[in-house]
Amino acid sequence: MPRTTGRVNRGPAAAAGNRRAILAAARRLFAERGYHVPLSAIAQEAGTGQGVLYRHFPTRLDLARAVFETHLEELTAVAHDDAPDTFVRLWSRLLDLVVEESAFVEMVVDARRSMPDYDGGHRLRVLVEETLPRAQRAGLVAPALTTADVLLAVRMAYGIVATSEGGEDVRALVDGVLPSPPPERRRSRRGQAQ
Repeated sequence: MPRTTGRVNRGPAAAAGNRRAILAAARRLFAERGYHVPLSAIAQEAGTGQGVLYRHFPTRLDLARAVFETHLEELTAVAHDDAPDTFVRLWSRLLDLVVEESAFVEMVVDARRSMPDYDGGHRLRVLVEETLPRAQRAGLVAPALTTADVLLAVRMAYGIVATSEGGEDVRALVDGVLPSPPPERRRSRRGQAQ
């Protein structure tokens, strides 16, 4: 009776699990080692062969784009709350992603060059446009802040992350990128909360 060693090839039944494992590994390794981490390392981390990775994601950009889509889905879920502080939570999560996974900003830059019809940037703009006015009406952000300001602030935050030196509290640095509401608005909100 022949013995089998190692993993059993489950064929097409394993496809969805393999894809999830590859995406999870890519997200971890892009965050830890940057956008140009070897794809072989991602396949190994996922417990799959490189052929499996390439069947799901023929190029590095395809893989990064799929991971970035999970980010957009998460941000979209946050933005679909009608609460006045939705923009504040959206901005906070967006900063978390820029700080933790700056490789994805590199991916967006690459995507602009090689995939000009990719609409991820437009979809992020729409999320900001939908949530920013409510936060302004509630006095949670500066009234003069525009969507263009917010998107520029994301780029500035990435610049801070990309040029930071070890030991800096990068999150504290990027938190100050967006202007705060005027002091009188902050005081009135505090008074309302009491």
